[in-house]
Parts: sequence; C-alpha cells; structure tokens
Amino acid sequence: MNPLQNYLAQETRRYFFGRCAAGLGAGALATMLNSPAWGSDGNPAISQSLGALPSLHHAPKAKRVIWLFMADAPSQLDLFDYKPSLQQHFDKDLPDSVRMGQRITTMTSGQARFPVAPSIFKFQQHGKHGAWLSELLPHTAGIVDDIAIVKSVYTEAINHDPAITFIQTGSEIPGRPSMGAWVSYGIGSPNQDLPTFVVLHSRLASGSQPQALFSRLWGSGFLPTRHQGVALRSSGDPVLYLSNPPGVDSDTRRRMLDGLAVLNQKRFESIGDPEIQARIAQYEMAFRMQTSVPELTDIAQEPKSVLDLYGPEVTDPGTYAYNCLLARRLAERGVRFTQVFLRGWDHHGNLPKQIPDLCKSMDQPTAALIKDLKQRGMLDDTLVVWGGEFGRTVYSQGTLTQDNYGRDHHPRNFTMWLAGGGVKGGMVYGETDDFSYNVIEKPVHIHDLNATILHCLGIQHERLTYRFQGRDFRLTDVHGKVVTDLLA
Repeated sequence: MNPLQNYLAQETRRYFFGRCAAGLGAGALATMLNSPAWGSDGNPAISQSLGALPSLHHAPKAKRVIWLFMADAPSQLDLFDYKPSLQQHFDKDLPDSVRMGQRITTMTSGQARFPVAPSIFKFQQHGKHGAWLSELLPHTAGIVDDIAIVKSVYTEAINHDPAITFIQTGSEIPGRPSMGAWVSYGIGSPNQDLPTFVVLHSRLASGSQPQALFSRLWGSGFLPTRHQGVALRSSGDPVLYLSNPPGVDSDTRRRMLDGLAVLNQKRFESIGDPEIQARIAQYEMAFRMQTSVPELTDIAQEPKSVLDLYGPEVTDPGTYAYNCLLARRLAERGVRFTQVFLRGWDHHGNLPKQIPDLCKSMDQPTAALIKDLKQRGMLDDTLVVWGGEFGRTVYSQGTLTQDNYGRDHHPRNFTMWLAGGGVKGGMVYGETDDFSYNVIEKPVHIHDLNATILHCLGIQHERLTYRFQGRDFRLTDVHGKVVTDLLA
C-alpha cells in the first residue's frame, strides 16, 4: 500500500485529536514538572513561573496564599459590621424598602414576620483608623492595622453548597477546578517534596451542626488531577497509605515505583493519555512526602513562645490552632496554596450562645498566624484571606428575645479580610446600609475577590485559562475585576 494512503487511512478524526491531546498534555506536564525555585537574588522577576504559564503576567507581591475559610458563614453583624442604630429597630419588621423583594431561603420564607435582631455584643474601635470590631475578636483587634477589612463582598448563591462551590471554583455548578488547583496549574510550586495545594480540616466545635464539605471543593475539575488539593489528616498517617506497610522498606518501595513507572510509560506511549504522566508524577510526590510530611507535622522543635502565641490548643493535632501553625510551616516550605477550613458558623438559632465559643477557638490562632508571619518577615509575600461563603440576615430566624436569636443565610453582603502579600493593611473597604442588608458603597463580587487574589500572585485572571469541551474556562468565568483600592 502507498505509505501516504496508509497514513491517511489511519488519520481518523478521533485519532488526530487523540494525538493532539496527548502531545499538548505531555508538553504541559513537562513545563509543570520544571524544578527551578525562586531566584536567589530575591527580585520578583516577571519570568518566574513553575507551571503551565510561560511566565507570570506581572511582578507578584505574594508568593503564596493561606486561605482561612470559615465554612457555614459567620455573621458579619456580630463580628465586623457595627450597626448601632439597629437598637431602635429591635423586634420591628424589616422595612420592605430595605428588602426590596429580594429572595430569601425556604427556612424563613414561611415566617409571618421578619423581626430585626440587633447584635447583643459590644463593639469598639481599634487601630490607627478606628475599625469597629466585636468584643468576640480581642486578638483580631491586635492585628487590625495589618488587615484590610472588606465589608461589601457579595455573592449570587443563597444556600451553602452552591455558595461555597461558587467562591471556591467560580461556578455554583460542581465540576470546575478550585482556586488552589488553578494556582497549582498556572504557576506551580518551588517545593518538589510537598504538594502545591494543601487542605487542612479543623476539628468541629462541641455541639456544632456543620454543613458537609465535599472533596470537589479542592478538586482539580477538568485540570490534570495532580493539581487537586491534598487533604492532611489529623490522626494516623497525615496522608492515607503514606507509611510503608510492614516488611516493605524505602529501597523496596523505590524499586516498585521505578518498575511501575516503566509500565506506565509504555502505556502512555501506547495510548497517549496525559493522565498517565500525571499519575507517575503523583506516585513520585507520594514517595518524597514519606520524608517531607512527617518533618512538616512535627512541631516539637517550635519555640515555646511560638506555641504560646497560637494558644493552648496548638499542640492538639486537628484543632484550628494546630492547623494555623501548620499553615505557617507549609508557607515557609514554599507550599503555594494552603486552605484551612473551620466549620460550625451556621447559626440559624441560639447564635448568642454558640458563636462566642467558636470565636474563642478561632480568634487567637488567626491573629497568631499574622503575627508569626510578620515576625519572620513572611507576611509581605504571603497573602492571608479570612471569610466564609456568605453572610447572615439582620432579621431573626425563629423566635427573637432580648438575649437570643438566629440568623438565616444572606448573600447580599458579608465581610471578609485580607492581609499581607500586596494588600494594604489598616483599612476598611466598602459599606452597607443601616441594616447590613445591601451594599451601598464599593461592592466586591466573588469574581472580583478571586481576581484580586490571583493578581497578588502575578496572574492576570483573564489570561489563566484552560480549554475544555471547546471553550476556554477560567476561575473568574466571564467577568470580575481586580479591586485595585486594596493593593499596596
């Protein structure tokens, strides 16, 4: 048969696109496995990227991100958004002119009325610019000049799962890559012995009834699977099957992986699936983590002054305090994106009795993380983000009394804060109306927040894309703008 005719006979549409996908995948993987670290001269050169991006889009201010995610949505009214005039509206119906027919959840839609519930907690001004903070946050008050409090964040989702999926992935519909996965894919990590994206789950507070967290929230979606977050456990092996089984030593494991890599490479050459290369890389990472993870989680060498800074729970693995310290240790080892989850903020009832205990567990370790990073000279290039998926209503869910109330979900406005990594400290950004119900000044959409985080890392959010099913996807979907007022 004529060689040209033979080639054309094999060049089916499926075969052509299959070879193209394999070639692109292998090329991308070769780029992502590039191993140079940050420049030794300390200059944030624009060309430094260790991921799929050929270079960073501009000089970064942050080398890494630590996101302290308050899952289940803390009440901005009881922590940051001080509304003293609400006292005169106690138990009065929320005015129609404020609600403006906006949708509410089915949990309160059947209530005969929507009585206004002012916070029972005292507020004071702190810092050089007089930021108002609740008495529940005494330690956060001590770092208020280092953080930028954003009171005007808003979202489009009104229930937990779509809301947390939205802020994590840029879409309310599951299946998209999480922010940590996007960062891993785009710019990689200088540390080849630890994952680029690490997730830490904090132990639940006593009596809390938290919402479920699904692994897709730190998943890679349609990106290669090596970019998904690695969740470290608080008991046993930090990662399942990290330890060798009885009778298997490190040399035996090494020989097994070498043999497996040969078989996987032959399979890759046969069918060209780039996920095979990703699997090889994951096996190698797991082997290196057998040494790096035990060293990471051993906090015995931390000075007593540092342990005292984080509070009495810091030596108890799985606590939020322990995870905040672990986040700092991950940051100093070059891990690009760390996410610490703290659940239990879903206070539909009995809020005044439940939120103080949760704040007590959260407040000191959070402030300690900022102080610890700062005293080590790491805060300037570490971006710390604090907040949940939406806010809480000014009206009470269920029965309202002078000392008890609950709050329903509220996507129209909520408070988050950012610190370090190119963000101005000591500022309060945005404003809400007298009922903390609507944004009236400087709104910040979820896509704006994520665009700003990527900007601090040297990434233009419109240019970090991945083609899937015939469309270029990005974290910020089809809109979003950098909040330049927050940038230092």
